[in-house]
Amino acid sequence: MHFTAEHSFPAEPARVGALMVDPVFEASVALPDLSPPEVVEHSDAGAEHGLRLRYEYIGELDPLAKRLLAGRSLTLVQAVRLDPATGRGTLTLEAEADPGRLHGSARITIDAEDGDSSVRRLDGDFVVKVPLVGGAVERRLLPGVLSRFDVEAAALTARLRADDTVR
Repeated sequence: MHFTAEHSFPAEPARVGALMVDPVFEASVALPDLSPPEVVEHSDAGAEHGLRLRYEYIGELDPLAKRLLAGRSLTLVQAVRLDPATGRGTLTLEAEADPGRLHGSARITIDAEDGDSSVRRLDGDFVVKVPLVGGAVERRLLPGVLSRFDVEAAALTARLRADDTVR
């Protein structure tokens, strides 16, 4: 299922991008229905910076999703690869136990807007590969995934504003 998300920030793209791959910041963001993340990998060498986080889903699951998991926990791995200088990168999300069945990916673009502000766009696809019911599960799960991007964007905005206050 295709998705797009757009968020505006009160800072230039490089500052937004740097926070998106900052393990301390991202680990501090409380996302609904997910455990605090475990930082799996962080890299800030070279032009492309990367951050992989592991989350356990701790919220109430849709009955159909529960049936598909058959009593197993749902652990998700999210990876962001981004060049903060250009504001271009990728985001991937996959179920750790069975990434072929539940996964998503998106292109990230962070562009300057008027003044010292920017807009981040995510353009991607979310896939649940389960015969007959995959599309229904995608439609049920994707709004939650998108709402977590909104929560993360709100935390980014709050952090950028707080940093500006300290300056």
